[in-house]
Amino acid sequence: MDLLVIGGSGLLGREIAAQARRAGAAVAATFHQRAAEVDGVDWRPLDIRSRPEVAELVRRIKPSTIVNAAFRQSDWTTTADGAMHVAAAAAEAGARLVHISSDAVFAGRAASYDEECPPDPVTPYGAAKAAAETAVKGLDRGAVIARTSLIIGGGASVHERHVHALASGAAAGVLFTDDVRCPVHVADLAAALLELAGSAYTGIHHVAGRDAVSRHELGRLIARRDGLSEAALPAGLRAGSGPPGALEVRLDCTVTQSRLTTRLRGAHEFLTPVSAR
Repeated sequence: MDLLVIGGSGLLGREIAAQARRAGAAVAATFHQRAAEVDGVDWRPLDIRSRPEVAELVRRIKPSTIVNAAFRQSDWTTTADGAMHVAAAAAEAGARLVHISSDAVFAGRAASYDEECPPDPVTPYGAAKAAAETAVKGLDRGAVIARTSLIIGGGASVHERHVHALASGAAAGVLFTDDVRCPVHVADLAAALLELAGSAYTGIHHVAGRDAVSRHELGRLIARRDGLSEAALPAGLRAGSGPPGALEVRLDCTVTQSRLTTRLRGAHEFLTPVSAR
């Protein structure tokens, strides 16, 4: 087997599997509840929280590359321990590992964060992701750890669905004007991860879009692309009223982008309405 995608039924996992299949790779992917519809993929159920189950699957499939895109924000065992289980299995099998991490490992106190910046998480999810990075580095020195940001694409992401719900009145809430990230298109991210998987690079890489935008600005871009009313999107401040966590986290992807042929577009580019392109 050429590639095993852990967490293959999620938005990113599906895109990685689909791109790899189009490139001619033999792909297996895991799911926790139900398989996704990606042609030509060998779907396998997996509970990443079980170390013996992960080890047995990797021994059975014998992948040359593993991409771990599995996480659950509210579950330390899935996000942190699960990553450790995958890294241990990859190291035992001699498989190339690409582990997906997050900008949630940062507190947002710096103007920007490059690959040399140490994690300083301020949320349980950020702490779980930072712990996962430590486990991966300790178990597999040849692994790639790819930190990314908000993933957007094709209307299927959490943020896109939320924007549609707000615009239609189906959901209440606001989009924060002081919560800034570097959104990335799922197709760009998947292509970059597969490119890193096929390279000799190791260690931390930042793989996010080139534009730093607030969640409200991102919502307006989505609404404009999809023909929704931008005026229908309520704005608010996360500071003092929203959930705890970092406000502004800008990933500096300069070093990683210099190593890639895949171009990491910014939200203003990949969310341009089709009629304006």
